[in-house]
Amino acid sequence: MKNIIGEEIGQVVADLLGDYNHSRYIDRIELFNQPNKEEIISIVDDLLKVVYPGYYRNRSYKIYNVQNNISVMIEDVAYHLNKQIHLALEYTFPEISDEEHIEHAQRITIDFLKKIPDVRAVLETDLEAAFQGDPAAKYREEVLLSYPGMMAITVNRLAHELFLLEVPLIPRIMTEYAHSITGIDIHPGATIGRYFFIDHGTGVVIGETTVIGERVKIYQGVTLGALSTKGGQKLKGVRRHPTIGDDVTIYAGASILGGESVIGKNSVIGSNVFITTSIPEGTRVSVKNQELKWKRDGRFEENIDEFGQNETWC
Repeated sequence: MKNIIGEEIGQVVADLLGDYNHSRYIDRIELFNQPNKEEIISIVDDLLKVVYPGYYRNRSYKIYNVQNNISVMIEDVAYHLNKQIHLALEYTFPEISDEEHIEHAQRITIDFLKKIPDVRAVLETDLEAAFQGDPAAKYREEVLLSYPGMMAITVNRLAHELFLLEVPLIPRIMTEYAHSITGIDIHPGATIGRYFFIDHGTGVVIGETTVIGERVKIYQGVTLGALSTKGGQKLKGVRRHPTIGDDVTIYAGASILGGESVIGKNSVIGSNVFITTSIPEGTRVSVKNQELKWKRDGRFEENIDEFGQNETWC
């Protein structure tokens, strides 16, 4: 019997290694000259322990030395984050001197860490919004430990600070990590006000240039997106996503698209609504229930809504 793999694997390996030498974007094989995705995810996990001491912690922590451990962890985050920022800057802007990258990365790292108390203050409002807004929440601890919306918002608020500091690559890796484990996709460029609550959350998409006011509540499957992206890179820097005013509620499955779309404050957007224009403040937007028909004994019968409802919300 011929050993086909044994006879041909050497040539396959040689061909594949040769295929890496075309200088394409998919051919970057300098392992130590680019940000490390796994390292960034590890930094996110450590930041969660810093932001929520006692909730996200190493098993080795002991109650009487939590503060000491947090101190060491902050220094550890600073070291690893600085390294990844330096790599991201060097990888993205190779024309700039390494000395400048080193100094800039250190400055960004410190500026970011200084913002964590402010981020924690905002997250406290998000926690309160989730607890007060969900009758199923029995404890605030339950929200922190189990709600995917809280997890996604936390990572996004941290990533947003790095985005504002113009750090390349890393903020998006952070939010896509949260996306992968929560099903909630929030671009780090989105501007989100205090007391933000995502209920359930699966399938939520919030685009880069979205602006969300305070005390906004959204449900699963909501899209705050672009009306069209067929222009591709030509649309970079263009306002593509909607503005959501204060005290707005957006129910499941609603889509609000376009940079010109502004949802006025105190409005309620019903389930499965598709909006591509502005809505005045204090407006309730809904769609009628789809017409249902029942098939019985081979015959279709009109469905009578015994509850008299003709609007869809949650």
